[in-house]
Amino acid sequence: MSDFGILSCGIYLPRRRLDRTAIHDANRWFAPGLKSLARGHRAIANWDEDTVTMAVEAARACLDGRDRAAVEGLTLASVTHPFADRSNAGIVKEALNLSERIAALDAGGSMRAATSALRDALEGSRTRLCIGSDLRKARPASEAELVQGDGAAAILVGRGVPIARLVASHSVTVDFVDHFRASGESFDYQWESRWVREEGHLAILADAVQALLAEAKVSAGDIDHVVLPIASAGAVKAIARKLGLKDEAVVDTLSVEIGDTGTGHPLLLLASALDRALPGERILVTGFGQGADVLLFEATDAIADHRSCRSVAARIADGMPDHNYMRFLFHRGLIDLERGIRAELDQKQPGTTLYRKRAAVLGLVGSRCTVTGTVQFPPSAISVDPNGRKQGAQEDYPLADRSARIVSYTADALGYSPDPPTYYGTLDFEGGGRLVTEFAEVGSDDVEVGRAMRMVFRIKAEDEQRRFTKYFWKAVPVNEGDA
Repeated sequence: MSDFGILSCGIYLPRRRLDRTAIHDANRWFAPGLKSLARGHRAIANWDEDTVTMAVEAARACLDGRDRAAVEGLTLASVTHPFADRSNAGIVKEALNLSERIAALDAGGSMRAATSALRDALEGSRTRLCIGSDLRKARPASEAELVQGDGAAAILVGRGVPIARLVASHSVTVDFVDHFRASGESFDYQWESRWVREEGHLAILADAVQALLAEAKVSAGDIDHVVLPIASAGAVKAIARKLGLKDEAVVDTLSVEIGDTGTGHPLLLLASALDRALPGERILVTGFGQGADVLLFEATDAIADHRSCRSVAARIADGMPDHNYMRFLFHRGLIDLERGIRAELDQKQPGTTLYRKRAAVLGLVGSRCTVTGTVQFPPSAISVDPNGRKQGAQEDYPLADRSARIVSYTADALGYSPDPPTYYGTLDFEGGGRLVTEFAEVGSDDVEVGRAMRMVFRIKAEDEQRRFTKYFWKAVPVNEGDA
């Protein structure tokens, strides 16, 4: 039996879940027909999150407890990469403190970029991390604004003890334009939904599934879990009916709870299926966009050890209801607010400094004195221990995955923040080390001295003059689902 396959998975969902009724209530004077879509919530990223930060968090969940030195490659699939000419996957690599010898690749251009990346990884022989992540913009009062959601998912493929093995795969490529977005544009242009369903989902995608089942000599009724990452519930039912799939086998698309998370949605639903799969069960995963990818997996005996509190269901349950539609529009850059003169700062990032200090800035790597054991951040060649200022005795000491506690904090309502007030404070890390940093996802009831915190990779600031995103680490409260 092959020891190559899916080793682990992880997802990330922003905590805020915008109530769709808030979107409809604000726009029904103009688009009353949106009422049929105004059910449930959509996951929304905070102002300091983007495709890269969400990818980092999904990857951290996927690699939790694993030797990161074993990762030989990384692919970040997205149609919303923050940088057009800078390796977005390279930023993720730095944040994860992966080896400089790995191959990092951006994949995009299609909503099935993540399933294509996963298929390619499974056809290789190296340990590769495949991540799908998107933060899309939609015009206010559009169907997409209600249907979409933000999130990321990561799948680790390689040799070891796989929780699922690839049985067969099938791909077709055809320039079927169900929607598109030209370079430099902010919004997708969507074609008529009935045509997309009839000519795309029920023809191209369904035919690809039938071809794979024929090649694998597996009947549709023998599939235990089916991933159809399509926002339209009617289209999902129609495909299942045409193919003869069992109703109970179709994995919940999570459209009501979080929305369609874009490129990473097939991987997120695969993670959901793996959370429930039993040894020997078959999992069919599809990706659609200018053709289709179809992958058939079989869960191994190791799937029983995969269960954890970090399941997709647990992440969904950790959501925080949000009704502030105006804040959502502002954070998406869809409306502009008066920010005041305190926001008029030059946020230029010197490339030389970022390069030389990249391990500290992007990876939150401090230093530890091998003689005194003193931990410090930023790292230094000289120990800060007053009784032993040793030189040349420092070793790298990553802090990102270490728990910390609040020593002191403050809330700043005077300085500019896209989500005021700004909370920040001093943290003491378990095992040593102290850091002053901003807090994220907190209110007045969430911070107190002694509160357990964990670090997350976020946007620090935007250089609006040069269109450069600056990243760093912030602290968020530890919740039950983070254990």
